[in-house]
Amino acid sequence: MLRSQIHPLPEYFDRYILMADDVDVIESIQISLDEIDRFPLEKWKALGDTVYAPGKWTVRDILQHLIDTERIFSYRALAAARGEKQTMPYFEEDEYAIAASANNRTLEDLIEEMRISRRSFLALYQSFTPDMLQRMCKGFKGEYSVLSIGFVITGHQRWHLRILEERYYSLVVSVEE
Repeated sequence: MLRSQIHPLPEYFDRYILMADDVDVIESIQISLDEIDRFPLEKWKALGDTVYAPGKWTVRDILQHLIDTERIFSYRALAAARGEKQTMPYFEEDEYAIAASANNRTLEDLIEEMRISRRSFLALYQSFTPDMLQRMCKGFKGEYSVLSIGFVITGHQRWHLRILEERYYSLVVSVEE
């Protein structure tokens, strides 16, 4: 099913969903997996632990956040696809980032974990029927479909890559000086 077939478009998550291509959800997940292979590793290494403002996340924090979010939303998608009616628990992303200690890991390790997680996410979505994709998940920010979760994850990755490009990459020159 296509991104444009998401009805209704969940208000909070629309900013991520709309960053994904209007293609079939399986294709969108595969595209996002391919994008991982093109991550600018050398640029990220040059950034190191540099952030654009106090309290912001490092590249490694961002990668860990993407992994954590994907795992949480994988559970939500699975639960909704199987007919779960309970409201899914909220997670505080900043607390997760602190607890994860991503800056003690290598970029390569985080990227490989992200690949593994995305392959698992792809396999999960390949198992869903069209009926399952239409099932709704109750979340802290309202209701959203299993289909929309697939596009939340692919768009969320692009969202953070855009932030890195817009706010972090100009810092590489400062780091190299």
